[in-house]
Amino acid sequence: MPTRLTNFFLRTLREDPADAEVTSHKLLVRAGYIRRQAPGVFAWLPLGLRVKAKIERVIREEMERAGAHEVHFPALLPREPYEQTGRWTEYGDALFRLKDRKEADYLLAPTHEEVFTLLVKDLYSSYKELPLTIYQIQDKYRDEARPRAGLLRGREFTMKDAYSFDVTDDGLDASYQAQREAYERIFERLGLDYVIVQADAGAMGGSKSEEFLHPTPVGEDTFVRSAGGYAANVEAFTTVAPEPIPFDGLPAPEVLDSPNTPTIATLVDLANLEYPRPDGRDWTAADTLKNVVLALTHPDHTREVVVVGIPGDREIDAKRVEVAFAPAEVEAATEADFAKHPGLVKGYIGPWSPEGPVFGAESSTGLRFFLDPRVVDGTEWITGANVDEQHVFGLVAGRDFTADGTIEAANVRDGDPAPDGSGPVELARGMEIGHVFQLGRKYAEALGLKVLDENGKLATVTMGSYGIGVTRILAIIAELHNDDKGLVWPAAVAPFDVHVLATGKDAAAFDAAERVVADLESAGFEVLYDDRPKLSPGVKFADAELIGVPKIVIAGRGVADGVVEVWDRESGERSSVPIEGVRQALGR
Repeated sequence: MPTRLTNFFLRTLREDPADAEVTSHKLLVRAGYIRRQAPGVFAWLPLGLRVKAKIERVIREEMERAGAHEVHFPALLPREPYEQTGRWTEYGDALFRLKDRKEADYLLAPTHEEVFTLLVKDLYSSYKELPLTIYQIQDKYRDEARPRAGLLRGREFTMKDAYSFDVTDDGLDASYQAQREAYERIFERLGLDYVIVQADAGAMGGSKSEEFLHPTPVGEDTFVRSAGGYAANVEAFTTVAPEPIPFDGLPAPEVLDSPNTPTIATLVDLANLEYPRPDGRDWTAADTLKNVVLALTHPDHTREVVVVGIPGDREIDAKRVEVAFAPAEVEAATEADFAKHPGLVKGYIGPWSPEGPVFGAESSTGLRFFLDPRVVDGTEWITGANVDEQHVFGLVAGRDFTADGTIEAANVRDGDPAPDGSGPVELARGMEIGHVFQLGRKYAEALGLKVLDENGKLATVTMGSYGIGVTRILAIIAELHNDDKGLVWPAAVAPFDVHVLATGKDAAAFDAAERVVADLESAGFEVLYDDRPKLSPGVKFADAELIGVPKIVIAGRGVADGVVEVWDRESGERSSVPIEGVRQALGR
């Protein structure tokens, strides 16, 4: 039966919603696909569910082709499995926690590694039953601090997550590759360009991690790629560190007056004016060591102040530093933090003073100190002397100061060398549409998933995890396929194959539309039929353009001559077709 607009649950809007930031959010609300319930939370209306189901169908077909079996877990889960793996605490405030009437702790699952692991533990006991890959398409919940851009980053979202279980590392490699290839087929069928990049595993843990990113200017992820084939998320980019430099015979550091120089720019200007280099080269920001004070809030809610030293021509990258200090939350130190550490002289902070180290366990402040990988032994720096309006020149790393470790916290720039030697990288924006991990034995060890191997001995199972953001993909497709009138869905995911309009007041137009609809239905087309009476053609055309079904058939004035109009939304082409020839004109 065709879907008739006279009794279909649909209301379109002529104005953009006030809170919509991106095109997909505006059009999906206006066209009646979704409705906002709360920040980052949306209700799905019939049109939206139809598109979502088309995407899920493609995923299911490719999961079956890859040998995976579908299951379905609840979103509401008990605390205990997540306590065993440590993620009840590690997830921090991103986790939705709640209690039942008996005061037992539960959560709304942000991801399901634990319960997948326990299911296999409950049912499988021998290597003969492996390898196994199981998956679900399920809603996930994360308390995003700043939900934005409609479906692109919400607090509730639909995700396909698959998990592989193998006895050996070679088996994991094979399962991982099968899922990776399935993802490539899925995104190709959905018409999505993608770049596979090295990625950080984050709260998931594990070793090998790759993201499938869709390049788009509205993407919230920055990635880098080189002409030689290297690609990585900026969080996973590894700085190429220079070789250490011998520092025997270098002059001692010199503390010099530097009034009114709380910034790198003012410091460089003064240095060139008052303390020119002996070799005649100008001082630059790259000659300075910037010491950034950060506050870490650990999962147990303890707060720690740390200092990160980076070259002065770089900035701290928020995402890279979050990954470096995960699972702690990271923010700039506040005035209250500085008040608790009076040894930090704002604007003139450095790792050394004539009295000794300023940071580290044996220092006066006791603060942990981390350095950018470029700050290698033997490099010389201008940096704060920990005295108001004074800087130290010629401070040598490895001789005058050391760190508690190196950290990838500085921003990546166009032209930075790729770590694999494939040349300079360039930055681009993208949106994550899939992520594959080799989890290894982290969750199996924590939850006791073991099977008997071929020698009759217990072996810990090794796992992979593979996720696709279903609702995010829907939004990205909407971002890609639209014009100034509305959505223009690709045929593979469109809510209907054909949108038939009966226009005007003449009963003959409605009779012709009914004949066209019946013929299309008999040929297997999914048809949306605008049979609403007493509406002007302009209103029906506007709704059809907004809704975005790729093929539109208009039964109007031409019916008197035995023809209807077939309109291709993507190309904009319109052609007159005999009433009985619409099916053939549409390719069936």
